[in-house]
Amino acid sequence: MTTCDEIEADKRSEQPSLIRLVLFFVMQGAAVILVGFAALFLSFEPVWSAERLQSNFLKPGDARAGSLLLKIDEGYADASRLGADVDLTVSGPTVRARVTQIFRNPSKDWVEAVYVYPLPAGGAVDSLKMVIGDRVVVGDIKERQQAKAIYEQAKQSGQKAALTEQERPNIFTNSVANIGPGETVLVQIEYQEPVQQSGNAFSLRVPMVVAPRYNPAPVVQSVDFRPGSGWGAIKSDPVPDRDRISPEVLDPAINATVNPTRVTVRLQAGFPLGEVKSHHHAIKTEKPDANTDIITLAEGPVPADRDFELTWKPAAEMAPSVGLFRERVGDSDYLLAFVTPPSVEQAQQKPLPREVIFVIDNSGSMGGVSIIQAKASLTYALGRLQPNDRFNVIRFDDTMDVLFPSAVPADRAHIGRATSFVGALQANGGTEMVPAMRAALFDKAGDANYVRQVVFLTDGAIGNEQQLFETINALRGRSRIFMVGIGSAPNTYLMTRAAELGRGTFTHIGSVEQVEERMRSLFAKLENPAVTNLAAKFSDASADMTPAALPDIYRDEPLVLAAKLDKLTGSVEIKGRAGDRPWIVTLPLTSAAEGKGLSKLWARRKIADAEVARTTRQATPEEADKTILALALEHQLVTRLTSLVAVDKTPSRPEGEPLKFSELPINLPAGWDIEKLFGERPRVPATPTERHADTDEARLQVAALKRVQPIATQAPNAIALPKTATDAELKMIAGVILLTVGLILLVFNRRQFNRRQMSLR
Repeated sequence: MTTCDEIEADKRSEQPSLIRLVLFFVMQGAAVILVGFAALFLSFEPVWSAERLQSNFLKPGDARAGSLLLKIDEGYADASRLGADVDLTVSGPTVRARVTQIFRNPSKDWVEAVYVYPLPAGGAVDSLKMVIGDRVVVGDIKERQQAKAIYEQAKQSGQKAALTEQERPNIFTNSVANIGPGETVLVQIEYQEPVQQSGNAFSLRVPMVVAPRYNPAPVVQSVDFRPGSGWGAIKSDPVPDRDRISPEVLDPAINATVNPTRVTVRLQAGFPLGEVKSHHHAIKTEKPDANTDIITLAEGPVPADRDFELTWKPAAEMAPSVGLFRERVGDSDYLLAFVTPPSVEQAQQKPLPREVIFVIDNSGSMGGVSIIQAKASLTYALGRLQPNDRFNVIRFDDTMDVLFPSAVPADRAHIGRATSFVGALQANGGTEMVPAMRAALFDKAGDANYVRQVVFLTDGAIGNEQQLFETINALRGRSRIFMVGIGSAPNTYLMTRAAELGRGTFTHIGSVEQVEERMRSLFAKLENPAVTNLAAKFSDASADMTPAALPDIYRDEPLVLAAKLDKLTGSVEIKGRAGDRPWIVTLPLTSAAEGKGLSKLWARRKIADAEVARTTRQATPEEADKTILALALEHQLVTRLTSLVAVDKTPSRPEGEPLKFSELPINLPAGWDIEKLFGERPRVPATPTERHADTDEARLQVAALKRVQPIATQAPNAIALPKTATDAELKMIAGVILLTVGLILLVFNRRQFNRRQMSLR
């Protein structure tokens, strides 16, 4: 039998082991908690600063939200503060745009940054400024090769320099040399473009990303050399500049978006405004006075992965049908006229039946939401056909199918079969657009009793635009080509030029919600007579007018004329046929209001005329180039033959310091499927949960470019992506788990300790 003294002795003997056990449990829990806190601490990434740049290298998958990567020898350096500020002022019929790009070098090296970016195809780029600290360097227009030589010499001499080059009328390249470690350089370009009008709606578009282009492989013709034969190999590349229009595209599944962009529009329409609408971005509007609306992005800067489109309508039901504006530059007057003919129904005459050839692009670039928009658009169009129409459907990627051997009646059976065919399409493969256009323009019947129309649905993501234009010019015959641009970043240059050469129109559909509205508008053009046989005559003034040959005008479209005049007197008479009726309007030139930048718009349109004349062989390449160069140098415009170059006179890169080349990557356009473009790609766990757009907090107005505000950080704006985690987020998750485990162990150990205490009592 155990006595009380023995029990007390047992308790005393167990106390040292009990204390050790408690200490073990406490230390175990504390260790877990410390590990958890360490993981949490490591998950917080350091703030960007020039002092930390030398060690700030990472892999593409490690990029923080809103970051841009500069490729350097050691890997990639995070350049999270590179961004752009787009400031647009609408003055009646014209838009003046200022685009400020921020190039910041986060690495320890001296770098040359090269960035490919889009601009409106009709924009006249005429100004370049480079800002380094408090210094402003103004660019000069030079012949392209001369500008390149000046830039290269400055680069080799260690001077900061900027070069703006045109790769296509809607694709430009900025090169900035000798950006030092931790330095920021601002490059600002300006351009002028006309406002677009359709019916009672006016609009502007800011392209934000160069969509990846499909570039057909070079064609190689060769003959074996034999002694004395004299035959060799001839190589022909349909896209000789493919390397200059194909920047690296970041996979959104493993990279955050880059190139955050801020947009501000100062809208002075010249008439009371009704609806003002942004189609792809949320906006907010301020009204500082009765004549001005200031439109900004509601959520601040956005990733450059889709076009910004703004439309506005007059407060009255009907839009102005005539606009006349003038500008005096030097000894010449420049005129810009907008005239919208009245909508006229065919009088007492049944419209001719139509033969409509639908072409749909189902290549890889149409993957994602684009193919949904294209299929919905074509399905809608099939439903609009009339019983006396006939039609066919062609689909293409790097192969092609023609649904029927020839055009068939638009009866229920044929439309049903076509609808099923369209519904089954999937996006994949390359974009061989030229063979599809050839097939669409092949006019087997040649029946003059049918109006022949080609409706071509595509994103236009090809690099061999010139081949397509030459095909249209050679084969268009009696066909009219109506281009329908699909997706968030269509190739508007290809669309508008193809429609111009095909005597049709261009319609853009940027979202599924726009399908019915915009296809209805397109069919209003297809189903109603155009205004044809247009001509313009000035009564007193001698005029150099563009376009030289006036196009047909479809329902709700304005005729847009630009002219250089020796004197602003008399009138201009415009006449044509609206359906089967004569139409005429006379505009007194003295009624023209003051406009801005009209000389630039005239010159840009004359340059486009020269390019068209070259394509249609109305001018030789040498004659066209001579015209383009003379216009570009006189009006200080960037073209394929001229560039803007700015050089800081003071060398900044120390002699002997190497210069690293850094080509900046771009985003995949919103809604695109990267695997449809490049095939399946390996996935890594270090992917961002959200896509942000960081940008410069300063407004970057650089008013008169006398001061540059310091760079600060803007709160990011989230765009949802697939729910995966970055390294930092994984560390945070691990830390939370370890903390939880530590707390559970502490609670469990505490209970065990209490129970042991109770058993010993």
